[in-house]
Amino acid sequence: MSTVTSPQSRAVSLHIFAGLCASLVSIGLARFAYTPLIPQLIQAHWFAQADVVYLGAANLAGYLLGALLGHPLGKRTGNPTTLRLMLVVATASFFACAWPVSLVWFFFWRLLSGIAGGAIMVLVASTVLPHVPVARRGLASGAIFLGIGLGIAGSGTLVPALLHWGLQATWIGLGGVAAVLTAASWCAWPLADAAPGAAPHGTDNLGEEPRSGGLRLLFAQYALMATGLVPAMVFLVDYVARGLGAGTQVAAVVWVMYGVGAILGPLVYGTLADRMGPRPGILWALGVQALAVAALSVAQPLWLLCALALVIGSFPPGIVPLALARVHELKKTAHAQQVAWSKATVAFASFQALAGLAYSLIFNASGGHYQVLFAMAAGALSLAMVLDGVARLRSPVR
Repeated sequence: MSTVTSPQSRAVSLHIFAGLCASLVSIGLARFAYTPLIPQLIQAHWFAQADVVYLGAANLAGYLLGALLGHPLGKRTGNPTTLRLMLVVATASFFACAWPVSLVWFFFWRLLSGIAGGAIMVLVASTVLPHVPVARRGLASGAIFLGIGLGIAGSGTLVPALLHWGLQATWIGLGGVAAVLTAASWCAWPLADAAPGAAPHGTDNLGEEPRSGGLRLLFAQYALMATGLVPAMVFLVDYVARGLGAGTQVAAVVWVMYGVGAILGPLVYGTLADRMGPRPGILWALGVQALAVAALSVAQPLWLLCALALVIGSFPPGIVPLALARVHELKKTAHAQQVAWSKATVAFASFQALAGLAYSLIFNASGGHYQVLFAMAAGALSLAMVLDGVARLRSPVR
């Protein structure tokens, strides 16, 4: 039996590895490596403070476009081909950003990197998980999105090291890492879009209509989660380095702790989903995050900033497998799960992009008042908890 199952097991491991590489490159690095670069981009006079903030929002806007385009692109060219193409786009964006030709040039490539991230987020789980045995899908989901945390932690250590050679060398170095991961995962993707035995499209809604209310709640909560995670995701390093006057070295330490939290997030939140159920797990995570983000606006000691960064960093990658588990709980067929997950990702991306733009406008209009942004984020997360309470009053079941 081992001669039969061993090749299958190796193939599954390769597929999971490809998914991990995709989330690491397109989101872990392409989005989060930008955060520790913000103070340097300003200090090196590549761009003004207001421009740097809007360039951060460009990636979030691209993420929305990618979430909308991912499914159609996958249907046209096949999911594995689309995923490879998006990895190439994300990798190219690093090299292009090494030359600040103009604000438009930089915005364009940051937008493209966001498109790659959004498309990969929509497609990666539905491409890999159908090929994974059911008993291993929870672990596989956490492993795929662990790439986000690894990218965040890697950016916290890799970016400061590369900055010794300058901003241009930093972007080129990040591009080199992305190129290696893209090449390593190139042949590890499944050869087909779905595993044999996938449910036919015509059965994706059988017996599942009563759960549409649960999906609407999830979409609303996922959108509010996106709104709540943006300020720390974009402004944390700049807040510590310039807002608190602690400097870039201290800010790098805080960002590394954010990255450690991001590594732990998928595992911790996945355990919550297994032990408590996805819906209670989401509620628990929202409560902890709302408190942590609110505390960030008044925290001063380094140990407290590191502790809060550890907690807050677990949220962006951690909520992905938690929300995906909720989708799988509400929708039982592969096609229905893919459609629902695509909609959830679009909801997340839409509010993330809108929040990125809104926070940028508020930040510049307030003269760089970080605390206002953190307070608004905590409010969004609290509202997501309130929606759950309202839904329970209306329909106590599920």
